[in-house]
Amino acid sequence: MNIHEYQAKKLFADHGITVARGFVAATAEEAAEAFNKLGLGRAVVKAQIHAGGRGKAGGVKLVSSAEECAELAGKLLGSTLVTHQTGPGGNTVPLVYVEAASSISREYYLAMLVNRESAAISLIFSTQGGVDIEELAKTSPEKITTLTIDPTVGLKPFHLRKLSFAQGLSDVGEVKQLGSLLGKLYQLFLTLDFSMLEINPLIVTDQGEIMPLDGKMIFDDNSLFRHPEIVALRDNSQEDSREVEATSYGLNYIGLEGNIGCMVNGAGLAMATMDIIKHCGGRPANFLDVGGGATEDMVRKAFRIILADENVQGIFVNIFGGIMRCEVIARGIIAVCQEMGITVPLVARLEGTNMQEGRKLLETSGLKIYPAENMAKGAELITSLVRR
Repeated sequence: MNIHEYQAKKLFADHGITVARGFVAATAEEAAEAFNKLGLGRAVVKAQIHAGGRGKAGGVKLVSSAEECAELAGKLLGSTLVTHQTGPGGNTVPLVYVEAASSISREYYLAMLVNRESAAISLIFSTQGGVDIEELAKTSPEKITTLTIDPTVGLKPFHLRKLSFAQGLSDVGEVKQLGSLLGKLYQLFLTLDFSMLEINPLIVTDQGEIMPLDGKMIFDDNSLFRHPEIVALRDNSQEDSREVEATSYGLNYIGLEGNIGCMVNGAGLAMATMDIIKHCGGRPANFLDVGGGATEDMVRKAFRIILADENVQGIFVNIFGGIMRCEVIARGIIAVCQEMGITVPLVARLEGTNMQEGRKLLETSGLKIYPAENMAKGAELITSLVRR
């Protein structure tokens, strides 16, 4: 789950981390009021979307008057901002954040993320902030320092020393400030169950104060039941409507760019299904795991979500029955085909608990459903049907 920059700044401030003053605005008039509240000669207007690269796309600009602030906000609000992280469709700007302009001496990059390979937290830092870290990693990887923090030990003083030596930080006061900031960020990371925290840039002001000028926070979806206050920050308008709907049904769905819809039970089998479709020359349109305890109604809802994608030209149902019984899936498939009048090819592979009953239901349904003996043959069949 992602949140907006202004929400991230609020969380920073609530946990003792200094941020520039700012106000969120939903209209041009509110933006002008925010500029006047700041009482400064300059402010920065920032489009609020769940994506980076806003500055290059024209979503972050300096203004010098309330009138200029209102004019820019009016142009941004409701517009579609396209960045390298949004994809070609872009994201609609629902809000702007009017923030006090900062005097910047230096820009750093800082990130923390869960490293699944090492089962630890990776701390990434560079004195070359304000740029795309991916590009910097390609052109000048030596300018990036990555440290591994064992969560059973925690963030220790030696981490700060290693980072400072590697990045050539020699100002004692600055290093001390950085150490204090890292400690607060690390505790925030653990407390709120982040999967990633990124600050780009982390600035040093002309007065020598270290402060996050931006904040990108991604939370572990599996931990959200512990944090209702974070769930309340969710902006569904910034997410794929199909993914939002699937979440409300207890389904795991991620939209992709292919044309073969997939309905599978089990995340591992779902990944394998997408892989084998690609191996057969097809393009999966989604990841959809209905889980081990799906009901007929959940199967119906899963089909509706799949068919809401206009690119879907065929559907592959791949079920290995364990807790999930194959005849339940079969009844769900039949009901959906009858209710929705599905016209795209549908291939079903049912294996496991009550598979014979499930296959018989499909065979005697009188519907145009193509059975498959195994996963490989099913993937080959749906790929060939879609190509016709």
